[in-house]
Amino acid sequence: MSDEPEEVSVDTEEVQAEEEVAPVVLPPETETVEVTSEEEEKPATKRGKKELSPEELAEQERIQKIIAAREIIEVDPVHEPIEYETVGKGKIMIGPPTLTRFEKARILGARALQLSLGAPPFIPVPKEVATSLDLAYTELEKRVIPITIKRVLPNGDFQNIPIDLFE
Repeated sequence: MSDEPEEVSVDTEEVQAEEEVAPVVLPPETETVEVTSEEEEKPATKRGKKELSPEELAEQERIQKIIAAREIIEVDPVHEPIEYETVGKGKIMIGPPTLTRFEKARILGARALQLSLGAPPFIPVPKEVATSLDLAYTELEKRVIPITIKRVLPNGDFQNIPIDLFE
């Protein structure tokens, strides 16, 4: 079967008989309907959305003009990261003045791994401590682990905070 459409003559009976014998599957035809004057006035809505009133259209056009008039920044100036010092009244300027749960988990995990690999503890080992994680937690509570937390802002600015400055 070729992709070219067959020429059909409407006047001959022979073609009509041929269609009855060998039905050809054609794509569904769309029906043409005369549009009344009421339907011409009403714009077609998409997927059940209501049509906009003239005030709403005017508001949309106003907003589009504002957006089109905005300045487009194509090149972002290079920002050199700045370290905020931990001196003065507000020592911790980035983030909360306490350790976050993520910082705490990272410190405990790293210190527990060090202790399990044979690193010397910074405090005398208490009797109630059973694992290296318990010892790391005790060291963290007493703030004897020599570690600094680096908190970074999205623009690259950061602050290095010693662990003994946290509450």
